[in-house]
Amino acid sequence: MAARSNARKRAFQILFEADQRGVPVREVLADWIRLARSDDRQPPVSAFTMDLVEGYAEKVNRIDDLIITYAVDWELDRMPVVDRNIVRLGAYELIWVDDTPDAVAIDEAVQLAKEFSTDESPSFVNGLLARFKDLKPSLRRSES
Repeated sequence: MAARSNARKRAFQILFEADQRGVPVREVLADWIRLARSDDRQPPVSAFTMDLVEGYAEKVNRIDDLIITYAVDWELDRMPVVDRNIVRLGAYELIWVDDTPDAVAIDEAVQLAKEFSTDESPSFVNGLLARFKDLKPSLRRSES
């Protein structure tokens, strides 16, 4: 698996753990970094993983507002935890990470859904992120 794909997977795992534990994502990131430094069996947390998690943490409220607005017939707290965090990570990368092509951000999120979630999840993730892709210029403009 490519290094950036692994980094995305680890970022997703950090978001998921934070959501499950009900703690800030930066706290879980710090735990993972500490563990990697103290336990040789744990791989280090890559710079790209840190960038994704930190970037998400800066935009968490905006990302959740977008999901609430555009996830038709889904309330954020009723959405499966795995799907919610895959969409959160995918939305951050799609909208705010300029060096990742849109198609790659969406495809990587869909691959995470295939690996970690239900049979229906990949199409849900794809559909919601495709909607964000279409709205991306206006979403970014509304930030300034």
